[in-house]
Amino acid sequence: MYPVSERFLARLAESHTPVTKVQLFLTTGEVIDLPHIGGSVTVDRSQAIRRTCTVTCPDPSLIPRTPSDQLATYGARLRISRGVEYGDGTSELVPLGVFRLDSVDGDVSEGPVTLQGKGLEAVVQDDRFTARYRASGTVVTAITSLIRRSTIGADVVSLITDIPIGARWFDVEADPWAGCQEIAAAAGAEVYANADGVFVIRVMPDLATVDPVWSVEATEGGVYISGDRAMTSDGVYNAVLARGESSSDSIPPVSYLATDSDPNSPTYWGGPYGRRPLFYSSSTLTTLAACQNAARLKLAEAKAPNASGDISSLPNPALEPGDVLRVVHEDGSRELHQVASFSVPLDLGGDFPISTISAKEDA
Repeated sequence: MYPVSERFLARLAESHTPVTKVQLFLTTGEVIDLPHIGGSVTVDRSQAIRRTCTVTCPDPSLIPRTPSDQLATYGARLRISRGVEYGDGTSELVPLGVFRLDSVDGDVSEGPVTLQGKGLEAVVQDDRFTARYRASGTVVTAITSLIRRSTIGADVVSLITDIPIGARWFDVEADPWAGCQEIAAAAGAEVYANADGVFVIRVMPDLATVDPVWSVEATEGGVYISGDRAMTSDGVYNAVLARGESSSDSIPPVSYLATDSDPNSPTYWGGPYGRRPLFYSSSTLTTLAACQNAARLKLAEAKAPNASGDISSLPNPALEPGDVLRVVHEDGSRELHQVASFSVPLDLGGDFPISTISAKEDA
């Protein structure tokens, strides 16, 4: 969760006035505080571009009409925040993301105008290779080079133990952002642009070992609105075989099979669910440790849907995918959920649905 004060979290459960801020950074260097009447920021770990936004503004003058307007808009960025007013003249805002402005449309006479943007991963994704590209070295150096190839001076923060990778050649037209994700998998990690627009390389928090960052409780003074629990076997695997695909004769092939080894899991390998392996290969995997990292990361994703939840609560703009929540339902049952996606409204009302990638009973 984005660092906030205890006062902030307590205020979310109280009657309060939300405060939102939308800034437009034009290519001319001008920064405009945009009046807005609606919109939302969607954050979804399952998408290559983790954060997207829609902002509704009343001012039709934002629609580019002249070549100079278009020049200022193409390449512009949005910075969006939401927070709370404390009623004493002070407020606390948290960032929701930095976005590349992708579209502006609306009624040219009366408005409103709708702005849509994508997280900074889109800058890397769209800069597809025009010549063959070789990634090598370590996980962090290879990812950093790919990101800074498209965004010079981009902030890249590593929260992992760096490891070497095998050389990976990318063909013309290949997606550099998909390459970043593939390379991160060699360290059992994920890579994304966070709410501050900083690229982060990290290992997904383990639901079984990390503490909840927020409680969603159906109690007096709680933030819980509703909750659903679901189980499905569609696209669910209980093992991943990760293999190296190096073309070098000097590097022997390596592989590792990660299985769901929890006898109490509904997808236990060798249990009633049966054996349903998933296969993953990459030339970046040159050691057994790298195969283990990749297999375990992919397995965590592949078996997660066996227990999922959809929770609706009062909005918390500080949440991040991977955060662990303690949920107390109306019947008193308690669960731990790990956040997968959510959508933060930019208006005063609006629901706050949270989808989770896994859930378990909370003792």
